[in-house]
Amino acid sequence: MCSSADDLLDSAACGGHVPVLFRETLELLAPRVGAKILDGTFGGGGHTRALLSAAEAVTLVAIDRDPDAQERSKLVTNEFGERFRFYPMNFGDLADLDETGFDGILFDFGLSSFQLDQTDRGFSFRHDAPVDMRMNPTVGISAAEFLETSDEEGLLRAVRNYGEEKRCRRVVQAIIDARGTGKLQRTHSLAALVAEAVGPNPRGRKAVNPATRTFQGIRIEVNDELSAIERSLPAAFERLAPGGVLAAISFHSLEDRIVKRFCRKMAGRPEHANDYRPIEERTVQAKMVSTRPILPTEEEIKLNPRSRSARMRAIRKLSND
Repeated sequence: MCSSADDLLDSAACGGHVPVLFRETLELLAPRVGAKILDGTFGGGGHTRALLSAAEAVTLVAIDRDPDAQERSKLVTNEFGERFRFYPMNFGDLADLDETGFDGILFDFGLSSFQLDQTDRGFSFRHDAPVDMRMNPTVGISAAEFLETSDEEGLLRAVRNYGEEKRCRRVVQAIIDARGTGKLQRTHSLAALVAEAVGPNPRGRKAVNPATRTFQGIRIEVNDELSAIERSLPAAFERLAPGGVLAAISFHSLEDRIVKRFCRKMAGRPEHANDYRPIEERTVQAKMVSTRPILPTEEEIKLNPRSRSARMRAIRKLSND
């Protein structure tokens, strides 16, 4: 039996984890009876369960590179059986997925609450832990190894480009100077090192931990997150059925910029302020659901402060006729 958005929201709240933009996602994708949906970022499975429960005979394919997410997916399999399929893969490799013809596709980029709350993964400096930060701890090098071995250009890309830290050169030099001392191996010592290099927040500026931007940049670099988003969006659109909706939730400006430009490109609009191509050089393959991002309500932000920076953009694929 299909459930209302309120029923699904109450169910998710009882489970202790409500996905960001929960109600808006259900309204946007609006699964009909027998719909086929792709959840490109399974995480804790909150969106997945809601979409499977939204209408009769909905089938859903979910992917996630995190081995812990794969374990959590077994609970959904037990609940929904053959209506649910999980693939342990990076959404950046979506072009390798054989399945197609999806009526709706959802991405929820960034960290899941499960990853952020798992202290031994090293994503947060709230708890002292090894500086790992990998979405899949079995693939690639840890953040600590990156910090110990990367050249200056790689460190600057992470701290300046991805972390958007204005005092990036001071941070990078502090990291280089700390190599071999053990300070780059634990989250608390790394955060303290970065905070000392950045210095205090200017008077009147919002009190954000000085290490926040650098940790973000390192995580993005280690997981190749932005490149994965750039690869995943066209692969997802290719697998979308005519009339289907592709929606993506971003949490910082770098992610949102990629999503925004992709949506505008598919809708035949200028991708950025300096895109002056004439209309005849553009191809209209989709319609933008909204010209502005969909934002969380004040009520949601109060219940879940992590949702404050969330932005959702969506496009609907045009029919062939």
